[in-house]
Amino acid sequence: MELTMVRKLWQLIEPVHAVVYYASELTEEAAALGLPTDERWPGYFALRSAPLGTAGPALVTATYYSFSPRMVAEYVPAVWATAEPAKVLDARLSGVDRALRRLLGDRVDSPELAEASALARRAVQAADLAGRPLAAANADLPWPDAPHLALWQAATILREHRGDGHVAALLTAGLDPAEALVSFAAVGAAPVEVFASRRWTEPEWAAARERLAARGLVDADGTATEAGRRLRDEVERRTDELAAAPWQALGPAVGRFAQLVAPVTGAVVASGMLPERSTLGIRRD
Repeated sequence: MELTMVRKLWQLIEPVHAVVYYASELTEEAAALGLPTDERWPGYFALRSAPLGTAGPALVTATYYSFSPRMVAEYVPAVWATAEPAKVLDARLSGVDRALRRLLGDRVDSPELAEASALARRAVQAADLAGRPLAAANADLPWPDAPHLALWQAATILREHRGDGHVAALLTAGLDPAEALVSFAAVGAAPVEVFASRRWTEPEWAAARERLAARGLVDADGTATEAGRRLRDEVERRTDELAAAPWQALGPAVGRFAQLVAPVTGAVVASGMLPERSTLGIRRD
């Protein structure tokens, strides 16, 4: 399978997974649990970390990789004092259920969605979870019976599988968490202001940029050099390689999966809930 296809498949499933962070139904579920909703981060950390159990800040910082440790510590483990992980998991599935039913309407009961769900589960079953903690934690959860929820869970496992592999690629490239963001901004993946959501301080950002400059990876103004672009290209290529096996297991059916999941992705994107730009380098359009 061409690696360009692996990346396109990720871009198709990422918005499906992201419903859990941006749909109003999930904000309602977070509020019902007692989590603050005046900002998105308490819900984000609870909803994404819940499969890990009562994870502490060190574990969450390690698995998320690019967040400032101080930012993580601001929310974890405080969220577990408000809502234990088991209740968060119930709430996130309930919220995703309501959100996808609203977005998809009658399509939640369609044979096409059931087929997409079955193919996604086949891909998950082919995923090697060794060294991939976030993917493995989600894979340990029971499968929902409803096809639209099983599709969402499969999308979640597969995107975390890719994310865990991306961390491995960054480590191999010698990019620490702050450098990973600075180098990605340097190639124009998103404006620097977007990456500020990870709450590295200006001195920390500048220090990371200086370290990259010392390696010849960015210019004085923070723009990637040719060597910096090559390194980021290598990181993304390696990420695609590490994410390929589940999709390769589908064989010729991978094209059918892309065809089936595209309307689901389209419904999420058309809702306008996703940010225009993200730290993943994906545009809403």
